[in-house]
Amino acid sequence: MKKPTLDLTPLTVPDLLCTSALTTNDIGRVFAVAKELKHNRTVHTELLRNKRLAMIFEKDSLRTRFTFDVGMQDLGGSAVFMDHRDARLGSRESVKDVAKNLERWVHGIVARTFKHKALEELASHAGIPVINGLSDFVHPCQALSDFFTMTEKWGDVRGRTLTYVGDGNNTCHALIHTAVKLGTHIRVCSPEGYEPNSRVVNEAMRVALDTGAEVTILNDPDAAAEGADAIYTDVWASMGQEDEIEERNGIFAAYQVDEEMMARANKSALFMHCLPAHRGWEVTQEVMDGPQSVVYDIAENRLHVQKALLALLIR
Repeated sequence: MKKPTLDLTPLTVPDLLCTSALTTNDIGRVFAVAKELKHNRTVHTELLRNKRLAMIFEKDSLRTRFTFDVGMQDLGGSAVFMDHRDARLGSRESVKDVAKNLERWVHGIVARTFKHKALEELASHAGIPVINGLSDFVHPCQALSDFFTMTEKWGDVRGRTLTYVGDGNNTCHALIHTAVKLGTHIRVCSPEGYEPNSRVVNEAMRVALDTGAEVTILNDPDAAAEGADAIYTDVWASMGQEDEIEERNGIFAAYQVDEEMMARANKSALFMHCLPAHRGWEVTQEVMDGPQSVVYDIAENRLHVQKALLALLIR
């Protein structure tokens, strides 16, 4: 049997820090490679043979850590985990020195950090690809997995409407960036004062002029859900905001995704969540475990999309 071929033409960027830097064609290539790797898991096990990945994590992780580690193994490489939860990147030695050391030993870096600036600094000094495994600003691997999942369900995502309900956080920013690149209409519904970063929104609106996407920011969850093709939510307090949980639970209570909200969306609308989920808070048990939920499909696709990124970025 002839081994399927992959288009591993390099992306237009050397690193993945934010999907706003990707072209629409870049995203399409990521999806094409992810699809091939997902459906032909046993024939591409030598793509990254003898390649090594450093994983620098300042935050706890299940999906990001596991899928990048397993992904490297699936492609024939290996991963080394660096726990920086007690000593953040740059605290023991400069970010530049970390980058300059790692580039001599490994072929790529995944970093999960609090400050996005640390990722930018790491990428600026490392002569190897740096992938954003999550920062306080954006979560690009998550958004790519979300939209890959939508393409599996719908085919083309152009002209579809994704409604995000909740905190205008890093996941929200990544969804906005990715949606407008692909021509997907995106509505973001948050309590007043918790909307996404205005710079992200303004930049997305400029991109949307070329792709036909629409970006709508609003505070009314009923209006946001009306006729949507997918409803997406995330935790109300992200990592590092634990002291705000009680206050946020009160402020966001009206933004819970429940069966009534899902009924306002299209009949076949998807329910999406990046996980971990707090059942009974941002989403009810019935919706989380209901027939419209694709949360575990998304989690599975983190593996395939990230394998595609590794294959396209590491040389």
